[in-house]
Amino acid sequence: MSNAYDVIIIGSGPGGYIAAIRAAQLGLKTAIVEREHLAGICSNWGCIPTKALLRSAEILHYAQHPGDYGIKIEGAVTPDLKAIVKRSRGIAERMNGGVGFLMKKNKVDIIWGEAKLSKPGEIVVSKTTKKIVEPQGPIPKNTLGEGTYTAKHIIIATGARPRALPGIEPDGKLIWTYFEAMKPEEMPKSLLVMGSGAIGIEFASFYRTMGVDVTVVEVMKQVMPVEDAEISAFAKKQFDKQGMKILLEAKVSKVEKGANSITAHVELKDGTIQQITADRMISAVGVQANIENIGLEALGVKTDRGFIAIDGYGKTNVPGIYAIGDVAGPPMLAHKAEHEAVICIEKLAGLPNVHPMDKAKIPGCTYCHPQVASVGLTEAKAKEQGRDIRVGRFPFVANGKAIALGEDQGMVKTIFDKKTGELLGAHLVGAEVTELIQGFVIAMNLETTEEDLMHTIFPHPTISETLKESVLDAYGRALNA
Repeated sequence: MSNAYDVIIIGSGPGGYIAAIRAAQLGLKTAIVEREHLAGICSNWGCIPTKALLRSAEILHYAQHPGDYGIKIEGAVTPDLKAIVKRSRGIAERMNGGVGFLMKKNKVDIIWGEAKLSKPGEIVVSKTTKKIVEPQGPIPKNTLGEGTYTAKHIIIATGARPRALPGIEPDGKLIWTYFEAMKPEEMPKSLLVMGSGAIGIEFASFYRTMGVDVTVVEVMKQVMPVEDAEISAFAKKQFDKQGMKILLEAKVSKVEKGANSITAHVELKDGTIQQITADRMISAVGVQANIENIGLEALGVKTDRGFIAIDGYGKTNVPGIYAIGDVAGPPMLAHKAEHEAVICIEKLAGLPNVHPMDKAKIPGCTYCHPQVASVGLTEAKAKEQGRDIRVGRFPFVANGKAIALGEDQGMVKTIFDKKTGELLGAHLVGAEVTELIQGFVIAMNLETTEEDLMHTIFPHPTISETLKESVLDAYGRALNA
């Protein structure tokens, strides 16, 4: 078998494997290099298995409150931690195997090992130094190994890993990253979560629903700092009602480890120190790109603030070298990586009318309870840009379907340009809003105005009606509030 390819992708996460499939679809001889597990962090340790855990927590919540729905359940309803983790890991294994099948179906060669750029158009693959852990099953039979490989186009999709703060490095036992938080051997009685971004608040939500005493420490003024302040404040009230303790404008300055617990020294806004003891701590202070030891320096590939610098099509400053996904910078989202992959492949393949990535139209979703989803500008950002805006709001408490579901705590907020009617941003909190946000994403991509949205018929009864009502409210025409 020839070691020469049209495209070689380093990394098989959402960006990498999608790039491989699209390249193969366009008739390009393609290979993908993986050192640890097919499908990357998203399917194995992130996006998918965390949703499995959160689904178990959601079912537990409903089962523990059957009276809210006129149901009687005799006896105590308790979680089976081993079964919950087993289900989550089984789903990850299924996703892992699915990517292996897709590579075989699309005739993409899998090269197993660690890749390093040796010169333009060439990589050297050596034996992996990473310990292969579950859910990786047997290495697919259609794999190649160590050696030198060439390609006209090399795409770096090596992803990212948890960021560690000096002196508060995760140890896998008392201080966890999302790896350990995904499969606890036993449920801690108390948990400290450092960071309230998507990863931190999702795990905080899961463990709190499981009955754990949870404290969240966030250095910024609001939970989920990238979200609209009003939506964040709404979500925090719900977290407070659930018994979650949240310390804002606070930071963990030091951690002392005990035999089976940690004591965190938390510096509060006023400068005082509060000591918090918990069985376990999750470090969720962001991620950093995997740019080390892949030969970037030798080839002169530019980096910027820890990420590979690219244009809107994934091109680096070195001809024939590209980067996509987390390694190419924020937002660190699987769907951004997938879309970036398609753009990159179609551009290098010479397809016409390939549009560059527009980060302003990338939705963000957090699967806590209640869920949070958004796209576009926050109200504060729109004002910072000097935009003259209209803001609409509509609460779930005025929506029939939400009331019937027992999920009336939520709201939709829309932001429009007052002069043009352009939809600048949409921000949602409440049940299933991660499924609803795509309506606004499509609207923004189609350059829909408020008039178009007002003339759209939304089905009744659905929670989606809150989207239209929010638009109507921005123009003083809300019908149900």
